[in-house]
Amino acid sequence: MNVLVVGSGAREHALAWRLAQSESLTELHAAPGNPGIASLGRCHPVRADDGDGLLALATTTEIDLAVIGPEAPLVAGVADLLRQNGVSVFGPSGEAARIEGSKTFAKEVLRAAGVATAETMSVARAPCVLKADGLASGKGVFVCRTAAELEAALPVVEAFGSGAVIEELLEGPEVSLFALSDGRAAVPFGAAQDFKRIGDGDEGPNTGGMGAYSPVPDLDAAALVEQVHAPVIQELARRGAPFVGCLFAGLMLTADGPKVLEFNARFGDPETQVLMPRFRGDLLEALAAAARGDLGGVELSLDDDAAVTVVLAAPDYPERSDYAGATIRGLDAAAEAGALVFQGGTAVRDGRVITNGGRILSVTATGASLSEARTKAYAAVDLVSFEGARFRRDIAAVAGG
Repeated sequence: MNVLVVGSGAREHALAWRLAQSESLTELHAAPGNPGIASLGRCHPVRADDGDGLLALATTTEIDLAVIGPEAPLVAGVADLLRQNGVSVFGPSGEAARIEGSKTFAKEVLRAAGVATAETMSVARAPCVLKADGLASGKGVFVCRTAAELEAALPVVEAFGSGAVIEELLEGPEVSLFALSDGRAAVPFGAAQDFKRIGDGDEGPNTGGMGAYSPVPDLDAAALVEQVHAPVIQELARRGAPFVGCLFAGLMLTADGPKVLEFNARFGDPETQVLMPRFRGDLLEALAAAARGDLGGVELSLDDDAAVTVVLAAPDYPERSDYAGATIRGLDAAAEAGALVFQGGTAVRDGRVITNGGRILSVTATGASLSEARTKAYAAVDLVSFEGARFRRDIAAVAGG
């Protein structure tokens, strides 16, 4: 099969890395891709949200399966355009992707499906959680425990321009839970714990994610998928918007049971960077089966080994995501040390890999335990450098690392 990976981040690099190992793969293409993906296949200068450009590319390269990584093109309906023109796509329609694109819509679906979620509040009053209703690249959620925090968050949420949702403040550990869907069934794909805040100890503003680990101890992923994902997929199908792709639930494990914080319509970033190294089997065959509407008989399994990823971000991230031009050193040394370095915000200039974004690299390592994986990941992080690099030192520490 000829495969097109749409996107340019570390998530797409991780997906491309695993897809490249499939015996079914003939050619791997990416749009626009990044220097890391370019070592696995051919990158094309087509934006992820350029539906017409992607269709032209898919036609000329005879693409058998398009795998759309980021949320923005999914919500914009790029998958619809490709499907309408005969291209098989792993990724939901624009209508199904509203489960991520509109938190108000997600609440409606959750209520209709009978899935537990945080209660919506009619008035913003601390303590509460304030969320931008539309896409915000992981930066539109504000936990407001005090009136002062709420007052500071209100204008920031308003600046997103998509309206706001106010929710009760839930307490408990968070977990990211993934399932593949062919529009009817939900097949568990594993779980991860991510770290959203920029600073150690969960201090500072939210980001797109500063690291992750997998597995999550003492979590029955299959039972949770049946409880959370399956009813939502059935409800979307009932509404005439079958979900084909990866459905990602952000859950809070409260004293009263799991409750949905949010849904995402794609693989997570940085969670994909710890799930792909643990995945066993043929990822391409699984994604292609979902795209053609038949996951029956497809078995998904993850290795018993643990994985930890640490994100190296730009000095002004998350306030800015356009840090460009700094030379990245140590990529080969990290790889020789046994780590996987998935590139996110990178480019090539004069033969050098340079920074070109906000979250620059995801340094991932595996081990027999979370502690071992964590030690190996940070040893590799210390081998990689670029001017102004910032990263958290406490990824997976709470898991016994």
